[in-house]
Amino acid sequence: MKTALVIVTLSSLLTGCAALTPVRPVAAAPEAVATATPPLAIARTGKASTRASVQTGEDALPAAELTDELLYSLLLAEIALQRGEWQSAYLSELAAAQQTRDPRLARRAAEIALGAKQAGEAMSAVRLWRELAPRSEEAAQYYLGFILLSDDLEEARAILTQRLADARPQTRPVMILQTQRLLANAKNKDAAFAMLEGLVAPYASLPESHIALAQGAFFKGDAPRAAAEARTALAQKPGSEMAALTLAQVTADKAEATRILTTFLLAYPKAVEVRTAYTRTLVEQKQYEPARIEFMQLLAEKPDNLTSMYALGMLGVQSNRLPEAEKYLSMYVKALADNPDEERDPSQALLILAQIAEDRNDTETALKWLALVDSGEGVLGAQIKRAQITAKAGNLVEARRLLHEINPEGEHDQAQVALAEAQVLRDANQGTAASTVLGDALKRYPNNTELLYDFAMVAEKANNLEVMEKALRRVIELAPANQNAYNALGYSLAERNIRLPEAYVLIEKALTIAPDDPFIMDSLGWVQFRLGKLKEAEDLLRRAYATRPDPEIAVHLGVVLWVKGQKDDAQKFWRDANTKDPKNDALKSTLARLRVSL
Repeated sequence: MKTALVIVTLSSLLTGCAALTPVRPVAAAPEAVATATPPLAIARTGKASTRASVQTGEDALPAAELTDELLYSLLLAEIALQRGEWQSAYLSELAAAQQTRDPRLARRAAEIALGAKQAGEAMSAVRLWRELAPRSEEAAQYYLGFILLSDDLEEARAILTQRLADARPQTRPVMILQTQRLLANAKNKDAAFAMLEGLVAPYASLPESHIALAQGAFFKGDAPRAAAEARTALAQKPGSEMAALTLAQVTADKAEATRILTTFLLAYPKAVEVRTAYTRTLVEQKQYEPARIEFMQLLAEKPDNLTSMYALGMLGVQSNRLPEAEKYLSMYVKALADNPDEERDPSQALLILAQIAEDRNDTETALKWLALVDSGEGVLGAQIKRAQITAKAGNLVEARRLLHEINPEGEHDQAQVALAEAQVLRDANQGTAASTVLGDALKRYPNNTELLYDFAMVAEKANNLEVMEKALRRVIELAPANQNAYNALGYSLAERNIRLPEAYVLIEKALTIAPDDPFIMDSLGWVQFRLGKLKEAEDLLRRAYATRPDPEIAVHLGVVLWVKGQKDDAQKFWRDANTKDPKNDALKSTLARLRVSL
C-alpha cells in the first residue's frame, strides 16, 4: 500500500487552458472599493471656490464650500466607520451628498453600505449618485447591477436601450455582449432573456446579437435555441472565433463539439482561441500527446503565449518528459517575471521546477527556484519544501528550525507544517519524535483527518496496531469517502496476514471510491495473494503496475510470480524495482526472505 505524492494534477493544466464557456458575467453589484480615496476635494477657503466646477468623466462637479461644519461631519463619519459604526458614517455621508450635490459623497455612502452588506441603503446611495452624475459610467454600472438583482427589470430597459443606441458602430458589438453578461445576473432568467431579445432586435444583422442570444439562452437552459443562435452568428460571420466557441460550448454532445472546433480549424488554422479550446478538449479526453502537438503549434504561432508555455510544462511532467517540462516552465516563469500578470500565480510552476531539480539531486537549483516563491498560494509550500530539502541533505536540526520559523495561520496551514515536521523526522527514522509532533498537533485539532492519518501511519511503522486502527477508524468516521483510510487499514491487516476477510472488504471499499488508483489495486492484489488466490492477485497487480510502474507494486507482483513458479519473470520485476529504488525496504526484505540475489 502506498499513497502517491502527486506534484502536479491535470486540473491545474485545465485551469491554464482557455475554457469552452462564455465570458463570465460581470458582477451584479460591485463590492465595496478596497481602499477609499479621500471623499471630497473641496477648497478650504471659507467661501465658494472661484473655480466653477471640476470635471470627472463627463459630469461637472459642483463648486462647494468646505465649511467647518461640513468638514467636522465628514471627519466624524470616517472615525465612526473605523469604529465599526457603519450606519452613522453612512447617514453622514449621504446627508453631505444631498447638501452639497457632490456625487463623490454619494459614491462614498454607497461604498460604506456595500461594505456593511446593506443592499437597501446601498441602492439609495447609488440612486442619488446616478442622479448627481447622470453621465457617469461607473454610477450606471452600479445602478444597473442593483436593478438586475431585483425582480423588476423594466427599470433597466430604458437605460440599456439608450446605451446601445448611443454606442458608436465600432463599439456596439462589444456593448451588446456586455449587455448580455449584465442581464445574466438577473434573478428572473426568462424575463431577462425576453428583454435581451427586445434590446438586440434592431441589431439583428450583427453576429454579436446572435452570440449574445445564444449565451443568454444557454444560461437559462434552452440548448436548442442557443445552438440555433450560435449557428446564425457563424453563418453571418464564418470566421468568428467567438461564434465557433459559443456553438461548441452550447453543444451537449462532446464529440459534436469537438467536430465543430476541428472543422473551424481546417478553414481557419490560425484561429488561436479555437485551437486553444480544441486542445483543452484533448486534455479532458486524456489525449496528451495530440494536446502537446497542438500546444507546440500554438506556441510557434504566438511565442509569448503564457498558456501554451504552462500547458507544455505540465504535459511534460504528466508524460515524464522532465527536461521538456523544465524548459517550458522556466520560459513561463521568466515571461511572467518580465511582464507580471495579476491573474497568474507562478508559484505552482516554481514548486514543480524545484521538485524536478531536487529529483536529480541539484539542491542548489531547487533552492533557487523556491526562493522566487515570495507571494501567492505557494509560499507555505515553498517554505516547507526548503526545510525538506535541508533535511534530505542531512541537516535535520536546521530543517526543523526552518519549519519552526514559519508562522502559519489557521488549522490547515498549521497542520501542514506539523505534517512536514513529522515527515522529516520519519525519514530520519525518528518515529517517536514524529509521533510526538503529530500528537501535539492533534491536541489542537483532534478532528483533522490528515493529522490522524499520518499519526496512524507512524503507529503502523512502530507496529502499534491498536493505535493505528483507532486513528484510521476515526478518519473513516469523519470522512467516509476517504479511500486512503480504508486502504491503509486493509493493507496493514493483509501485510500481517490477519483478519483477511475484513481486510478484503476494507480495500474493496477503497477501490469502489477510487477505482483507478493503482496503489489500491496493489493492496487488493496483495490481500488476494494472502487469501491464496494467485490468478486474481496477478491480474490485479499487473493492472496496477501497468497504470503506475512503482517499485513497491513490482515487489508484490514479483512475489506472486515467484510463488507461481515464474521465477525469471519475478526477478525481472525486482530488478526493475531495484533500478528505480535500490533502498526500497520492501524489496530488500523480500529478497532477504526468499534468499534471492539479483
